[in-house]
Amino acid sequence: MHGPASPGWLLVALCAATGAYCLLRMRSPVPEQRRAAGGEALMGFGMALMAVPAAVFTPPAWAWSAYAALFGAAAVRALWSARRSPHHLHHLVGTAAMVYMSLAMAASPDPHHHMHGGSGTPLLKGALLLYFAGYVLLAGARLVPAAVSAAGVPAGAARRWGDRPELARACRLSMGMAMVAMLLTM
Repeated sequence: MHGPASPGWLLVALCAATGAYCLLRMRSPVPEQRRAAGGEALMGFGMALMAVPAAVFTPPAWAWSAYAALFGAAAVRALWSARRSPHHLHHLVGTAAMVYMSLAMAASPDPHHHMHGGSGTPLLKGALLLYFAGYVLLAGARLVPAAVSAAGVPAGAARRWGDRPELARACRLSMGMAMVAMLLTM
């Protein structure tokens, strides 16, 4: 990332913490929540790795292609899961954005330009930025009047940290903001 490393490390910490919380959500008794949390954990940790400042670690050139393949497979899984739940369409767009950023980094002429490759399709980047900016605004608006009840949690079950809908919404909001920041630095 351009400039001081502090914003990059803050982005790494935000994405890693979000990924860790999503791992905690995978212990939920609700099967759909577990599936969604797995995809979100992959996105959180993947974004954290991608945001590590170049001054600290620059992955080898082949790593970006492997990254694109991993998130391409996750995109296929999200596409398959979208027939059950429209929330997976958001996962599909998120994994597609990660594939886009990975391919842009692989095509970057300077291997030391981590998270600011400068290559890629401006129209696609603009569409992804528009989508995630809108998603952040919508997710933020949904977070304000967060419901108190745990949707989908069986009656009588104790509400664990992994079953709190307002925390899941906050994680999705933070990953959306991180995606906007990462796309802006491309």
